[in-house]
Amino acid sequence: MKQSNILKKKENVKKQPTEEQAKEAVRTLISWAGDDPTREGLLETPKRVTNAYKEFFSGYYERPDEILSKTFEEVAGYDEMVIVKNIKVESHCEHHMVPILGIAHVAYIPNKRVVGISKLARVVDVFGKRLQTQETMTAQIASCIQKALLPRGVAVVIDAQHQCMTTRGIKKSESSTVTSRMLGVFRTDARTRTEFLNFIAK
Repeated sequence: MKQSNILKKKENVKKQPTEEQAKEAVRTLISWAGDDPTREGLLETPKRVTNAYKEFFSGYYERPDEILSKTFEEVAGYDEMVIVKNIKVESHCEHHMVPILGIAHVAYIPNKRVVGISKLARVVDVFGKRLQTQETMTAQIASCIQKALLPRGVAVVIDAQHQCMTTRGIKKSESSTVTSRMLGVFRTDARTRTEFLNFIAK
């Protein structure tokens, strides 16, 4: 590779701010909000916020495809729907950086291979723990499962409340948003799709 290309690549790599820079940003926001970041009750807040952000956005440092890499073929010919219902979703809206809270239902129809069911919940967590729109998160989860397992079909439904709607703006606390992504037979076969939707409605 030419030296000039290497230099260009290095220039394009974004340098991550230090933890101290992140803490200083929190202090700036506290001041902007109208409070004093040096008062006793707020002295440790920047540290708490950065620690919370490490947890909230840990999905940037995990590879969901690796989570699904270990599969099993000894399933006695099982080829019916596998559904994991009511997976807790905790994400953050990329527009306002406030929580998206709800549940996800994930299903797939195996094609000779299955994966441990807890892995499906972990994939939801990985994509959830990033700045997201619900639509993108739904599509990413389905696409990841499809690529990793090559099943006959994948279905993902997420039902969540957005605090950018419930605690600010129009303040509609009773509203929730439902998104879905259907791939393979869930998209092409109405009976399969209806069976899935009936299962998660129970």
